[in-house]
Amino acid sequence: MDTLQISFATLAFLVVLALIFDFMNGFHDAANSIATVVSTGVLKPHHAVAFAAFFNFAALFVFHLKVAATVGKGIIDPSVVDHYVVFGALVGAIAWNVITWFFGIPSSSSHALIGGIVGAGLASSGPSVLMLREILYIVAFIVVSPVLGFVLGGLLMLLVSWLFRRTRPLRVDGWFRRLQLVSAGLYSLGHGGNDAQKTIGIIWLLLIAANVPGAKDHVPIWVVVSCYVAIALGTMFGGWRIVKTMGQRITKLKPVGGFCAETGGAMTLFLAAMLGIPVSTTHTITGAIVGVGSSRKFNAVRWGLAGNIVWAWILTIPASALVAAGAWWVGKTLF
Repeated sequence: MDTLQISFATLAFLVVLALIFDFMNGFHDAANSIATVVSTGVLKPHHAVAFAAFFNFAALFVFHLKVAATVGKGIIDPSVVDHYVVFGALVGAIAWNVITWFFGIPSSSSHALIGGIVGAGLASSGPSVLMLREILYIVAFIVVSPVLGFVLGGLLMLLVSWLFRRTRPLRVDGWFRRLQLVSAGLYSLGHGGNDAQKTIGIIWLLLIAANVPGAKDHVPIWVVVSCYVAIALGTMFGGWRIVKTMGQRITKLKPVGGFCAETGGAMTLFLAAMLGIPVSTTHTITGAIVGVGSSRKFNAVRWGLAGNIVWAWILTIPASALVAAGAWWVGKTLF
């Protein structure tokens, strides 16, 4: 695509729109990082969001940009991307985030963005532009990440219960109140390392499409820093509607359970970041919370609510893809 087809104003507008999505990602997914530590009473809400925001940003110094590379070059053919495709993808993702936040449903901002890219790409150039192998990996991890979170969270809960079976509950509670600060920090680090990179990927895709000098070779540092700042600020504001769902409505958590859920979730996110696979932090922590709850007692989990959340997961990619396709058509028609 010719550079002249994208004006500086259009490029700046789309970068700002992407950062708004990133901010909303942090806002929407704040519950993932802080719900357990707030619901167990280890941190007060305003302390928890500041704590999570710090580690969201600190991920900048820990993780390589493998997830950004997958989003930027591994979902649709970069050669067909233009400003209409990026606009459609972002509008589709933002719309789904707003809808699920309003109803307090912990859906995936990550998969909303992926659905948006797929929908806008399909509307623009048809199915031939989809990179099916990479998309299948991402779709597979819709199942793998919550299952792995479930297994790790449940196994950690069983292990901790066995190790401390002869220790007074009050002493165990005191220890794990401190340890939960470590697990919450690790989970927030994994959240920042995975989720901020998705926005880095979409801005990178836009810069490549606009033939910005050097963009094909590496991600500009200002993109990386601005995306981590945006997700950290979003986390600072917090998505309180979803905190209640994640922290107590799925299952009741104590500090030991919160530690196991966060640690199991963090392990899953670190693995995904190393593999360069964009996973849902929402799916991951929900699976870990359910794993912790079911390890104690099967009916300790509100399975009806968990089922509603799963339906939201299933609908995320097609729903955001549909909105993105419509937004692409509107953008193409009006602009």
